[in-house]
Amino acid sequence: MANEIELKLALGSTGPEALRHHPGLAGLVPRTTRLGNTYFDTPEGTLEAARAALRLRHVDGRLLQTLKTRGHGSGGLSSRDEWEWEVPGPGLDLAGLAALPPMQALGEGVLGRLAPRFATDFVREIWWLEDDSASIEVALDIGEIRSDGREAPIRELELELKEGDPAAVLELAARLAEDVPLRPSDTSKAARGGALLAGRWALPEGGPPGAWLHRAVVALDALADTGDDAWRHQARQAFQRLAELGDDAVSADAHRLAEALATPDWLTTAFGQRALALARRLPGEVSLG
Repeated sequence: MANEIELKLALGSTGPEALRHHPGLAGLVPRTTRLGNTYFDTPEGTLEAARAALRLRHVDGRLLQTLKTRGHGSGGLSSRDEWEWEVPGPGLDLAGLAALPPMQALGEGVLGRLAPRFATDFVREIWWLEDDSASIEVALDIGEIRSDGREAPIRELELELKEGDPAAVLELAARLAEDVPLRPSDTSKAARGGALLAGRWALPEGGPPGAWLHRAVVALDALADTGDDAWRHQARQAFQRLAELGDDAVSADAHRLAEALATPDWLTTAFGQRALALARRLPGEVSLG
């Protein structure tokens, strides 16, 4: 078992090219690979209800089986437990799954009802950044989620801490945001696939300031996948509520973000910088998909 600590960032349409030319990545040649993933669950979504995700991943001629548990965090930064191992295929290693505590907690009968639910297919470009404080994997994913005839685009950046201080991940994101239009994203590919399969999104409740930030970010994730402008309105309302609850610095950034969402072309570098500033000021954890 490993503990995965990463920051997930959604990119604007010009984001991938801006990232590739960012000074922080200058002179580094990324490793590129194609990842094909099939996600499994029971017909009624037992794993999704437990905020767990199970996938088989084809990469570089190997088949990897991965189980991830409920995540915790906010503002794009998350921490999850993860089990991953190579399997012979073509199907799941049910015996290996049966030995894992999260699967045991779901009770008997779940393993026998697992079936493919949706798929993701994307190209990943990976850069490694290391200094005295941390080692971070920078992964740019471009592709799509497919489920029951529906599709949603993947255009995201994952900054995964391999070693060192988690604060270095947010610091790197802030540097990238100076030149790359991006924003925090709290919704995993598995949760996005589940929403696509069901044909509906659900917003988390508000509460303390960190929960309102989480609600706003999830609403923007839903907007990206559905194109339904009602989600932009929901995100704007959440930032407005956050502006009422936060201290002066939080209130100012939340107010500016709400103002930006009044316009269609809201995802700018300024938007991303303010959203990441909120993530740094509001480190309280919420449950993630």
